[in-house]
Amino acid sequence: MKQRKYPVITRLETDMKLRGLSLNTQRGYVRYVESFLKFCDKPVVEVGETDARDFLIFLMRENKVSEGTINQNNAAIRFFFAVTLNKTINYLQFPRFKKKKTLPVLLSRDEIKLILGLCQNVKHQAFFYLAYGSGLRVSEIAGLRVKDIDSKTMRVFVNAGKGKKDRYTILSKECLCVLREYWTVYRPKSSAGWLFPGVDKSTHISSHAIAKAFNKWADHGLPMGKDVSIHSLRHAFATHLLEDGASIFQIKELLGHASLSSTTVYLHLADNSKGLTSPVDRASLDA
Repeated sequence: MKQRKYPVITRLETDMKLRGLSLNTQRGYVRYVESFLKFCDKPVVEVGETDARDFLIFLMRENKVSEGTINQNNAAIRFFFAVTLNKTINYLQFPRFKKKKTLPVLLSRDEIKLILGLCQNVKHQAFFYLAYGSGLRVSEIAGLRVKDIDSKTMRVFVNAGKGKKDRYTILSKECLCVLREYWTVYRPKSSAGWLFPGVDKSTHISSHAIAKAFNKWADHGLPMGKDVSIHSLRHAFATHLLEDGASIFQIKELLGHASLSSTTVYLHLADNSKGLTSPVDRASLDA
């Protein structure tokens, strides 16, 4: 077993597991709390809210990390104090940052077509078609099992997606063709039934491997400076569905969003100007 510099981290891990936090969240919290304790450089029993304030200010001023990263550190420290240390502190002393609401970069239909056309690896094609054709998160693609692909109803079952929620989403005809070709070429073998087994076959492929595959083909096909990731395919799925007439409520369910407010961002990305004439041009026409 790995020898930890801070034994309290073992208890933190247990507390997170008991509350069913995702593996990614657990890893992040451990990393952030270890950094916090290293910054404090004092016995854990002496750590308090002043130390938390100083650490967050240090991240903001010295490390110049993003607002989102500061909020993640903040959440980890709050959990550490409230649950693991069972300490009552005044959270008003280190409030969360208000994040700037920026729109995600949108891939056009032509850009997606270009990436899919360039990709010569059928496994990678399967990843991309599931992200764009079904709106899956990268972790959801990685965790798919063979039985989750239902060619009869043309649906994909997402088992315990974000927030531990099950859902169904659509399966495109083109994606099904690619998946069948992938199956013929790779014949994936896994005792657990993973659609995309990892190297040792006992677990599924990593999210990192899928993201890396997308970056490879995107770098070939897109202009320099276009800051996109495989998650951009999920954004495009939702935006293009909205432009094609799907309702925001349908898209919410397909994406597995807990709140409609998360889905409404696509109202700002969709091209709602089709068939419209600017009032200034209309005035000119009527003159």
